[in-house]
Amino acid sequence: MRSSNPVFSRRGFSRDNGYAGFNTAPQAGGAAVGTQSGNPYADQQAQQGGNPYATNPYAQQDLQHGAPPQAPVTTGRMTIDDVVMRTATTLGVLVVTAALAWALLPVDDANIGRSYGIAIGAGLVAMVLALVQAFKRKASPALILTYAALEGVFLGVISSVVDNRIASGAAMQAVIGTLAVFTAVLVAYKAGWIRVNRRFYGFVMAAALGFILLMAVNLLFAVFGGGDGLGFRSGPLGIIFGVIGILLGACFLALDFKQVEDGIAYGAPREEAWLAAFGLTMTLVWIYLEFLRLIAILQGDD
Repeated sequence: MRSSNPVFSRRGFSRDNGYAGFNTAPQAGGAAVGTQSGNPYADQQAQQGGNPYATNPYAQQDLQHGAPPQAPVTTGRMTIDDVVMRTATTLGVLVVTAALAWALLPVDDANIGRSYGIAIGAGLVAMVLALVQAFKRKASPALILTYAALEGVFLGVISSVVDNRIASGAAMQAVIGTLAVFTAVLVAYKAGWIRVNRRFYGFVMAAALGFILLMAVNLLFAVFGGGDGLGFRSGPLGIIFGVIGILLGACFLALDFKQVEDGIAYGAPREEAWLAAFGLTMTLVWIYLEFLRLIAILQGDD
């Protein structure tokens, strides 16, 4: 399973372990499968009843009776309960450290510099840890939980700054908005209103790349030119890009749901649930920050 995340693309169900269509060895009576088109799973859609994402390396077609491929009966495979528990644990660590940072790192005039410096440092280390995990072949629970703890420190201070100095109540509104987006995307995905296929994947990845590049350019202009850079994060343009950011986060949630579903269907090992938790946490953090920024712009202009 490989998460398509707005910030990072992580490795799970790696090419060497043969899960979810990354097996490159020829199957019995069939050709090798791979990712020639750039699809993170496999290109042999016709063999999987229209599933554009995954080829199950375990399932074998019953050539005599024409029976459809069946997932193997094995132990130690990832289940939805595993994903839910790991995600709850990761988010729980993040929420606890965010609450502690909010309480212990005040953002009044006397302390805001120190608190803000700690938050930025924690955020940078969290980014490095996320990059390390993104390029690891196996999930590291300790690394993921440390990332969540440091990300919580960053979010706690940033939320306190926005809530206490810019827009009162912004943090709770951003939490509610994030939960609403998560619930809406989950319902739409389960109801089949969102179809995650290669075209959807390509569109979302291209849009996310363009969005991140624009934000990077805006940041460079802000650092070297002062002010708000090109204005992509303030005023009317900031509102537009905030909405786009939230919509992109919603699209990545759908991609994550699809990849979790495929991982469970095709017998991914249980430890891969940590990668699912990692990806979902990062996507939710993305959505929360976009909501927080959008609320700050809207209320800050009042």
